[in-house]
Amino acid sequence: MTTVLLATDADWLRDDVAAALATGDTEVLRVHKGREVIEVVDEIQPDMIIADMQIGSMGGIATTLALRHAEEDGRLDPIPVLLLLDRGADAFMAEEAGADGWMVKPIDAFRLRRATDALFAGNGHYEGNIKTTTSHDADS
Repeated sequence: MTTVLLATDADWLRDDVAAALATGDTEVLRVHKGREVIEVVDEIQPDMIIADMQIGSMGGIATTLALRHAEEDGRLDPIPVLLLLDRGADAFMAEEAGADGWMVKPIDAFRLRRATDALFAGNGHYEGNIKTTTSHDADS
């Protein structure tokens, strides 16, 4: 069974993600606040996290940063993160936060499945602005 953890306080987004991804092989669980993600990840160890950029007091960018810090500290195993952005220009922040992929809302089932399939395969998925090279990558 594949488990996807969705971090959003928007019921319509939960409905759209569940309709697109919830199957006999995939379970979609939800948290309403970004600050709940690390605790829930530690408990259930989902296969992927989908985070809405706009959630409560700790949005998707901050949530992704917190996850990446916990991974670097050895407190969590690496997990793919797909960010749901409000606009393409937000791709820069998603990349800086360490997201494995992002897509711009509104979402549809076809695009979401394509994005999650790419992340499950170990690839990135980048909608909006094209993934850029960061300064530390350019120095390598």
